[in-house]
Formats: sequence, structure tokens, C-alpha cells
Amino acid sequence: MNIKTKEAASLLIAALAAAAVAGAMAWSGREWVAVLCTSAGVFAVIALAALFIIRKYVAYKLKPIYSIVLSRNVHTGEILSELKDKHVENMSGELAAWAETNDKEIARLKETEMFRKQYLGNVAHELKTPIFNIQGYISTLLDGGLEDELINRKYLERAEKSIDRLINIVSDLDTISKLESGMLGMRREQFDIVALTKEIADQMEIEASRRNITIMVKGSDNLPSPFWVLADKHYIGQVFVNLINNSIRYGHENGVTRIKFRDMLDRILIEVSDNGVGIAREDMPRIFERFYRTDKSRSREQGGTGLGLAIVKHIIEGHGEKISVRSELGVGTTFSFTLPKVALRDVK
Repeated sequence: MNIKTKEAASLLIAALAAAAVAGAMAWSGREWVAVLCTSAGVFAVIALAALFIIRKYVAYKLKPIYSIVLSRNVHTGEILSELKDKHVENMSGELAAWAETNDKEIARLKETEMFRKQYLGNVAHELKTPIFNIQGYISTLLDGGLEDELINRKYLERAEKSIDRLINIVSDLDTISKLESGMLGMRREQFDIVALTKEIADQMEIEASRRNITIMVKGSDNLPSPFWVLADKHYIGQVFVNLINNSIRYGHENGVTRIKFRDMLDRILIEVSDNGVGIAREDMPRIFERFYRTDKSRSREQGGTGLGLAIVKHIIEGHGEKISVRSELGVGTTFSFTLPKVALRDVK
């Protein structure tokens, strides 16, 4: 017998009691009218009494559970009020849902805590290297190297490089923090994305020339171009700086960095490609993580903070868009992202 409600349980108890009383009275030879009236009275009294007792008992059992769920002391009257319109099995479902939600929250908090520990460890590690370098150079100079013309300038220049690296790390950390907290609002405007890219590519020619890398911006010969977007010009410029810098650092000498634009109806697709070392398949899911490097020694040697791609991802997602990457070891890497398109007739 499947009894789902407290009312059904009390009615069953009352029916059994009334049946027992009716049977006893009939056995003793009482008149059927008396038997019927007495049985009805017993049924009504037992039903009400049983319902009252069951409700009290269920409330007593549920009180500590509700106190845990609601994180406060719960009065019995509150639970009795809840029991008026609910089946016990429905309450069981609610508690199961709460337990599942609580488990998910605990798992999320554990993941967040693990990420926080890893993040703090990475920050400490990244800051430690330039700080120790600066300390070593200054200690050497104070111990007599300052008077030695063969090493004083060299050590000061090395200390300056470490200070620059330290400043870059702190600056990038501050940028990411502000992007995540929403402190840096996006100021969207209409602009020619090809013209902006060409301007940044020209600024980075000296850096690229050190490794004989050519930066090619497709469609920059005839400006203004048909590729206009609605975005924050400053931050999109920072995206190009980081992506082009990456292509120079990891590109082969005498290589090429290509930047292409494609009309995708209401979006402009931008691709930044190089023919460099590429990214291993196992590294692909993590390249946008803060401080994650596929080639740690080379990145630090060239002054990378390990935060550039994380900043790029935050900026693109701040525009409501997505960035993706495809790569093959020894062949090269392509970063692709979209921006909202502005039709030429709407350009102001």
C-alpha cells in the first residue's frame, strides 16, 4: 500500500479503528444504527487525532533539517504551516534539490580555492625572479662592483631590465583585475579596424625586424577599408599589440605575421596568424590562463609576463565576443575573434 500524504495515513488509521469498533459492536449484537453512528464518531475522532499527531511528529523530525537548510532556528509553527499544502514526498524532493545545489556550491568553492592558491603561487613565482635578480645586482654593486667600470654599467642595465619586467607584471595584473571587476568600462565607437591594425603594425616593425619577421596587414593598401567595427578602440588596439607580440616571440626568424579580415554578415572576423613554432594539443585548452606558458624559459627570457593572452580574452569577452585558436606544431598558430560590424552607410 502506497501512502503518500499524512491525510491518507490518518484516514487509514481512522478507518481501521472504526472497522474494529463496528466489528466488536456487531459481534455483541448491537443494533446497526448504533453501530453505524458509533463507527462514524470513532472514525472522525481518530482521523483528527491521528492527523494532529502525525503532523506534530513530522514537524519534530523535520525541524533540525530545516534549521540546517535555512541556517537559523526554525519554529515548529513554521514547519506546520509548510506542511498544510505539501506532501511529504514533495518536501523530500525540495531537500534533495537543496542538497544537490549545496554540493555544487561546495565543489565550486573548492575549485575557486584551488585556483586562488595556484594563482597566488604563480604571482609569487613571477615576482620572485625579477626581485631576486635586482637584489643580486644591487648587492654586487654595493660590495665593490660600483667602482668597477667593467661591471657597474652592465649590472645597472640588467637591474633596469628586471625592474621593467616587474612593472609590466604589476601593470598587467592591475589591468586584468580592473577588467574582471568591471572598473574599466568599454567605450564603444565606430572605427576602421584595418587602419588601426596597420597603425599598430607600423609601431611594431622595429621589434619584428630584430627577428626579420614581416607583418602583413591584408587590405591596408586602400584606406579607408570596408571593415568598420563598433568597439573600444583603445582596448582592441591592446589586443592587436599582444597578439602581434606573441607572433613575433614565437615566430620563426625570417617568418611572416599575417592579419586578415573577413565580412561575416553582422560581424567582422579578424585572424592573426604566424608560421612559428605552434602550440601542442595538450596546451591549447590552457593558453588563455593567467601565467600559463607553453615555453616557460623562452617567454621569461623575452620578457613576457604570461598575462597577455588572458588580457586579450577578457577584452574580447568584454565586447560580448569570443576568441579562438588553432595551431599545429612546427607550422604556426592562428588567433581568431569577431567584432560587431558597422555598415558603411551607417558610418558617422
